[in-house]
Amino acid sequence: MTVTLKINGKPTQVDLPGEVPLLWALRDGLGLTGTKFGCGVAACGACTVLVDGEAVRSCQLAIGDVAGEITTIEGLGQPGNLAPIQAAWVRHQVAQCGYCQSGQIMQAAALLAANPDPSDEDIDAAMQGNLCRCGTYPRIRAAIHEAAAMMKAG
Repeated sequence: MTVTLKINGKPTQVDLPGEVPLLWALRDGLGLTGTKFGCGVAACGACTVLVDGEAVRSCQLAIGDVAGEITTIEGLGQPGNLAPIQAAWVRHQVAQCGYCQSGQIMQAAALLAANPDPSDEDIDAAMQGNLCRCGTYPRIRAAIHEAAAMMKAG
């Protein structure tokens, strides 16, 4: 079955059954490996992508059920032209092992789109389902605050 998905601003066709999780269509079908497999049950957040700006767990979303534009970490920003959240992530040296970071960044991007000036409590609530085994949560919070300030300043 051929499914057309709009990914990072481009219509893209994948020839996979409609019940295939979006995560595997992205990684194996399209080579967009920035989205990571973590737990497979939508509990860790490593596979987070945006669908119409909303953070979703791609491991549990079948491609046949996707309605809207998908943004992956590859579509957020590029080296030399990072999105504010990515630039703040680098400046605060958030990543240690780095495995969860694309999901963390995508969740943070959705938060900042919905709430451009989040409090610590807002950040903690929004990021709650994204797990970091390295425990970089204070740096994540600091990077989100800095990205919000960067976005506000233009």
